[in-house]
Amino acid sequence: MKMKITDSRLYRLMIADDQFLTREGLKTILDSEEDMDVVGMAKNGMEAYELAAALLPDLILMDIQMPVMDGIASIKSIKRDFPHIVILILTTFVDDSYIVEGLSSGASGYILKDMDGDRLISAIRDAAAGQFVLQGVIAEKLAARLARKEHEYEGSMGEMRLTDREDEVSRLVMKGLSNKEIAEDLQISEGTVRNYVSTIYSKLEVNNRAEAIVRLLRKQHP
Repeated sequence: MKMKITDSRLYRLMIADDQFLTREGLKTILDSEEDMDVVGMAKNGMEAYELAAALLPDLILMDIQMPVMDGIASIKSIKRDFPHIVILILTTFVDDSYIVEGLSSGASGYILKDMDGDRLISAIRDAAAGQFVLQGVIAEKLAARLARKEHEYEGSMGEMRLTDREDEVSRLVMKGLSNKEIAEDLQISEGTVRNYVSTIYSKLEVNNRAEAIVRLLRKQHP
């Protein structure tokens, strides 16, 4: 029987992946953690939606390419009907279009299957706790996409009337840096960064990092 950690919640998890060995391997890793319990596994996006409706897990690890219904469509359906369920994309695909579409559909992060077990566990805990999770290579992809469209970005930021400091913070947010990392980079307090981020969200009319990043990246490509 699984033993719970005292003073720690038990995260109820679901895995959606069309590869049997991947599902079983992830279940073995996650079930070995005292604060995690895999309550369901789906082999396609439709099953993921149906299980999510029946089990109401805290968090779903979602692959992208699956039969019947792909991961993106499944995320949209789940977030529409069960917005409180956290979804973390776990895939092998690093295409810009998948990253942007996945985040804009409501995923709370995007990580790759080659991530080591300890980092995967940490990413799940962070996402379940409400943090936005981007693996380094994914943040680099977003930063590269931003660099390719620098002139478009400048124009859109001007329209939003961000201050110079808000502009700096926005660029670091888009690179996947946390508030603490931004504070260290700009040599300001973490509380000040939180205030800047809150103001940026308000100007962008978004509620979280994923929406902010997607809004900026897709402004010229709706």
